[in-house]
Amino acid sequence: SAIDACKTSNGGCSAKAECRRTTPGNRTCICNAGYTGDGIVCIEINPCLENNGGCDRNAECTQIGPNQAVCNCLKGYSGDGKRCTYISLCSQNNGGCSEFAICNDTELTGRTCTCRENYIGDGFKCRGNIAQELLRDTNTSRFYFHLEALSIRDIAGPGPFTLFVPRTDILNSDPRVKNWIARGVMAQVIRYHMVGCASLLYSDLATLTNVTSLHGDPIHISYSQNSLVLNNKAEVILSDAVGTNGVIHVINQILVP
Repeated sequence: SAIDACKTSNGGCSAKAECRRTTPGNRTCICNAGYTGDGIVCIEINPCLENNGGCDRNAECTQIGPNQAVCNCLKGYSGDGKRCTYISLCSQNNGGCSEFAICNDTELTGRTCTCRENYIGDGFKCRGNIAQELLRDTNTSRFYFHLEALSIRDIAGPGPFTLFVPRTDILNSDPRVKNWIARGVMAQVIRYHMVGCASLLYSDLATLTNVTSLHGDPIHISYSQNSLVLNNKAEVILSDAVGTNGVIHVINQILVP
């Protein structure tokens, strides 16, 4: 009988190939599906090596078997892997940027935050002029309302200014305030808390002994026990709220000229 060339050792074909008898005593080797080669040697086909395995260019192709692969969208993209679309970070909550910032989607870093015109900051925190900043903070908003009520417009200019702002609860609870308003001197008291032509940070104030207020009278500055004290009584409790035209410091007492 005719010799079956495929009978032993798969006819010398690869274990990943099919041995087929041709003429008596002869055979041919054909690589199985998912493999490539001459049949003697069969290598697993990696579909990811060509055209990213049919995956989107913003997807990762992972081989899971002979000529089999899965596509997974890269971080920052969504879809089925065959098609991936960029997820806009800016579309939600302004991308975590300040409400006064412009959020720009960028493929490399995700997004950038840039403060709008007339605002300063790092994009995550943006500050406007000191009048806007007074109004935005409950600690200082009462001072702003006094400025408005008394038509004090000094800080509307380009500045720079330095403000020492008594905290809202102190302005609300000090019985002298009503008396000053009734006597028509509240504007003088308020302007005594404002310094023109200088944006003095906490570190600057620590090197000074006095500054001249917009009211005209000097404010004495001393530094003791790790805190700045004005006129030997009002302590700076919050400092360096920097705006486009100056800086705000919150104090725990009203300064009286």
